[in-house]
Amino acid sequence: MIRVLLADDEAMVRAGVRAILAAAPDIEVVAEAGNGREALELVRAHRPDVVLLDVRMPVLDGLTAAAELRRAAPDTAVVMLTTFSEDGYIIEALDSGASGFLLKSGDPYELMAAVRAVHGSAAFLSPQIAHRLIQQFSGGRMTRQAAARERITALTAREREVLALVGAGLSNAEIAGRLFLVEGTVKAYVSAALNRLGVKNRVQAALLAYEAGLVDRAS
Repeated sequence: MIRVLLADDEAMVRAGVRAILAAAPDIEVVAEAGNGREALELVRAHRPDVVLLDVRMPVLDGLTAAAELRRAAPDTAVVMLTTFSEDGYIIEALDSGASGFLLKSGDPYELMAAVRAVHGSAAFLSPQIAHRLIQQFSGGRMTRQAAARERITALTAREREVLALVGAGLSNAEIAGRLFLVEGTVKAYVSAALNRLGVKNRVQAALLAYEAGLVDRAS
């Protein structure tokens, strides 16, 4: 079972999300929080696999809570769940260490897919958000592409191969199957690549792989 903690200041929203996840046989909501501070306390008590965080909450907002969770519980994946789709929130959420970003107005199946994806060490963005990010990063593409290609020269050939598959949205287990490696080895390659590139999470690494032109080759 994938253990999930849900944090949202609106009880009706929490009830709706819980009902959606209850339909998944492999997902269990183990705790609910009404603000970011309570979410941090419950993470320490329950050690969930995934935390769904609303961006705007009282006491401690979701973005700040996400950053604190990265330090306090690095093995717990974070998905931001919000009604706000402004670019600033998206970028800040990714910088805070979130592995996924979903709109509350999205398809319920996206919620299940996101929980499963981040639990499998992959990243997940709702289609609307992915489209906005691609549009944003497409500006000045040639310059960005050259910069991205320069950055990936710091990687070994194997690390570039793994980065390409991260960019294609594969989890560590899927990459291991594709490259005939054990999952622990893939995890080590991913960590090394993120450190060399100076990025905080798989989403940022995936965007860099896209800019460098690695993703098309991995497809």
